[in-house]
Amino acid sequence: MGSWLIGGATAVTGLCVAVCLWWLSRPVPVEDLPPVIVAERPAPVPPPVEPARPLVRPAVATVAAPPPVEEPAPMPADEPPPSEGKTGTALYQRGTKPLKRGLVVPDDFELPPGYMRHYQATDNGQPLAAILMFHPDFTPKDANGQPIPIPENRVVPEELAPPGMPHKLLEIPVEDEDSQ
Repeated sequence: MGSWLIGGATAVTGLCVAVCLWWLSRPVPVEDLPPVIVAERPAPVPPPVEPARPLVRPAVATVAAPPPVEEPAPMPADEPPPSEGKTGTALYQRGTKPLKRGLVVPDDFELPPGYMRHYQATDNGQPLAAILMFHPDFTPKDANGQPIPIPENRVVPEELAPPGMPHKLLEIPVEDEDSQ
C-alpha cells in the first residue's frame, strides 16, 4: 500500500516541476508585460560662476642646490663586506647575541603570573634548557607594594625565584669555532 503512495507523490512532484519549467521558459510578448514607470532625472545644475580673478604672475622660485652626498666610510682592508658571498642565515655572524645564564625551569613546573620561560639555542642550533625570566609586562613588588629593582636583561636572580622551584643554574656549553 505504501509503495503506490510514494510512486504517486513522485509522479505529482515531477508533473509540478515540469509545468513550472514550461511556464518560466515560455516567451512572453512585450505587450503583455506591465508598464515600467521611469522617473525623470532633474536637470543638471550648472556650477556657480566665480568672478574673474586678475592675472597675477607667480614669483620666480629659486631652487637650492642639493646637499652634498656623504660618502660611506671605507671598510677596513682586512674585513670583507658582511654580505659578500653569503646568503640566508649565513649573513648573521656567530656569537652576536650572547646566551643568558639563569635558573633552569623544569618543564613540569607551573610558573606563577609575572614569570616566563626563555628558550635559547647555541650558534650550532643545539637547544638549551629554558631559563626563568620576568615577563616584560610585570614589575615585582615587595611586601609594602614597592617595586623591586630587577636586572636589565630580566633574568630572575635566585633570591626572586618563585617558591618551590629548584635552584639549578644553566650550564652553557663551550662551542668550537670549527664545529659549524
